[in-house]
Amino acid sequence: MKNKIREYVEIELLDARTMRSQNNHLKEFASLERAHILGQASTFEHVRVHYHMLVWAFRNRNYAEVFGQIFRLIGAAVLTPFGMIPIGNTGGSNVSPFKSMPIPSDLEKKLNSVKSSQD
Repeated sequence: MKNKIREYVEIELLDARTMRSQNNHLKEFASLERAHILGQASTFEHVRVHYHMLVWAFRNRNYAEVFGQIFRLIGAAVLTPFGMIPIGNTGGSNVSPFKSMPIPSDLEKKLNSVKSSQD
């Protein structure tokens, strides 16, 4: 699962980089949120995406997001190995870190394909 999900997370991170190069910071963060949804079941990917969100927050001088991401980064490192993740949560500080959320259908298909390849 980890290698396949990493591939999907990397696609979203690449999209985030593209949006950054186009100075579209809102779409950049939206791509990071999509990467978060995909990677949150993997401790490595979960922490990696929160790191990118933290960098985004510093770069955009969004200090509320900086503090939120520090908290979430620590939580991702500590809680993810125990499966303590709110499914579908987008990972930004604008939502509770404990709130499960609906998963966009295109991401759900990717997650399901990863799960079915495990069986």
